[in-house]
Amino acid sequence: MTTVTTRSTFPEWIYDGSEIDDPLGYGERAVRFLRSLRHPKSILPKRAFQLDEWQERIVRRIYGPRHDDGTRIVKTVVLLLPRGNRKTSISAALSMLHTIGPEREPAGECIFAAADRKQAGIAFKEAVGIVREDKRIVAATRVYDAHNSAKKITYPKEGSYLEVISGDAGPQHGRTPAFVLADEIHIWPNRYLWEALTTGLDKTDNPLLIVATTAGRGDDNLAFEVIDDARKVARGEVDDPSILPILFEADRNADWRDEDLWHQVNPGLKHGYPSLDGFRRHAKRADRSVGERQSLKQLKLNIWLDAAADPFVDMEVYDAGRRGYDLDDLREEPCWLAVDLSSTVDLSVIVACWRTADGYFVHPWFFCPEETIAEREVKAGANYGAWAEDGHILPTPGNVVSYQDIENKIINICEDFDVREIAFDPFMARQVQPKIIEKGLPAVDFRQVPSLMMPAIHELERAVLGGEFHHGAHPVLRHCFANVVVKRNDQGHVAKFTKSRQWLSIDGAVASAMAVSRCASGESNRSSYDSADDDVDAWAYA
Repeated sequence: MTTVTTRSTFPEWIYDGSEIDDPLGYGERAVRFLRSLRHPKSILPKRAFQLDEWQERIVRRIYGPRHDDGTRIVKTVVLLLPRGNRKTSISAALSMLHTIGPEREPAGECIFAAADRKQAGIAFKEAVGIVREDKRIVAATRVYDAHNSAKKITYPKEGSYLEVISGDAGPQHGRTPAFVLADEIHIWPNRYLWEALTTGLDKTDNPLLIVATTAGRGDDNLAFEVIDDARKVARGEVDDPSILPILFEADRNADWRDEDLWHQVNPGLKHGYPSLDGFRRHAKRADRSVGERQSLKQLKLNIWLDAAADPFVDMEVYDAGRRGYDLDDLREEPCWLAVDLSSTVDLSVIVACWRTADGYFVHPWFFCPEETIAEREVKAGANYGAWAEDGHILPTPGNVVSYQDIENKIINICEDFDVREIAFDPFMARQVQPKIIEKGLPAVDFRQVPSLMMPAIHELERAVLGGEFHHGAHPVLRHCFANVVVKRNDQGHVAKFTKSRQWLSIDGAVASAMAVSRCASGESNRSSYDSADDDVDAWAYA
């Protein structure tokens, strides 16, 4: 059986039968209330709310342990659960526990919060469905759910209410909620709503925040920060009993085809949800499609993915080309260079490419202004300092890139290897390319227009997927490939590489596509200018 390698964060207590502290019986009280509810989709007699064993353990763990004054020990629940495991249903039921149930407070404010109105409305619809299944609850509450109006469930007897708010609804400061469900925070666009709600919760002594989400992408966002902090609590690195981490996630290196892993990370599979047949269908699609594989890993196995929302290749496939090689063995082989020069934000890079019977071998040389390395490390969330210390990045003096250093390196590479061609993106190349030509070196333009980049990207993709792209596990090059977001044309073909935010570098991937393309063209004896009319023909690819 494949195990979850984030084992120290896995919630073993849900399954080990250990006793859960409940000195005042509040955990038992919460379970009884939830079992008294009804759900419109329940298959149990009288549509009783289905509270399975793993869910019951979670409820008892939230509401049982208490301080001496009777307040809950747990104030924040971080529930990382793959799609299809009914986190919305249990969240809606818990909202009823705080709105009309025994955890309600007089005039208590309960909130469903999501990135937008549509997402927030999903959980609210679940709550309304629970209300309308029981005539007693219908009589005791008022539901406001008219189209394009505020969504709200009130309990007039106590003045408590449940309201839906979203990140696109404007400022939400001034709130004093007793209960907040923060839904799918991996798609929240910023921290504004989060800060408004968490600071509001801090105004009271016994609040409860439930973060219910699937895995996200990248490490520069609110969701990663919240989940990573919960991991530290789960591992015992942080001592904070007010946070209850419930993290069902597989390691990124786990075998996503293993059905035992599926069951371990999806606690509902044992009880028939999500659909096991549907899971298998998704896995078959994932065998054929990078996008489907990314979707399965993120949404059904809760594997936190790299930053790109529409990635170029699965990084697991990319990593298959990590085996090392000796540059000395390539000195007699024909070599093609691609140069991508930066202004201030991006890295500058030279990528060399050789083609042998085993495929393409690439080696990059990255350049970065020495005085910007610390800033880049913070803004990009990457190990620029360590990469520079290890020689994977060549720092240049000052706060702007030194074109002289790049020129010198190109000359050195040409002295050491059999360089047949040096392809420049002419956009920033005027500082270096003329001097290279003056020295009699074979410099050519490679404009980054669709008619040139689309075939280049296609050949690079073919090489990576076919196991013919060998990169020696260069960490900065991997960082660049992981940051690539693809832009597609109307036919679904990749038209260009881009990135999700300014400080993420993709230059190594762009230069790799250029180098591989020129290497392939050189091996087939095609001219660099076979597509000389690229500006005229570019419309056909855009």
